[in-house]
Amino acid sequence: MFEFDQYLGFLAFLTILTIGFWLMIFLLTFVIPYWIFGASIERLKEIRAEKKAQRLQQ
Repeated sequence: MFEFDQYLGFLAFLTILTIGFWLMIFLLTFVIPYWIFGASIERLKEIRAEKKAQRLQQ
């Protein structure tokens, strides 16, 4: 059915495919939401600081 080098190639392909699959799951469920949530919090802090600075200026 398979020669040994074909078998190793098939295993390498499955390994890379599996690593890619779990990396995408990790990125979509943890990294990207964490990044968006953190950026939103920082932007809200900047907006509040700008409003506070404007109130103190007047």
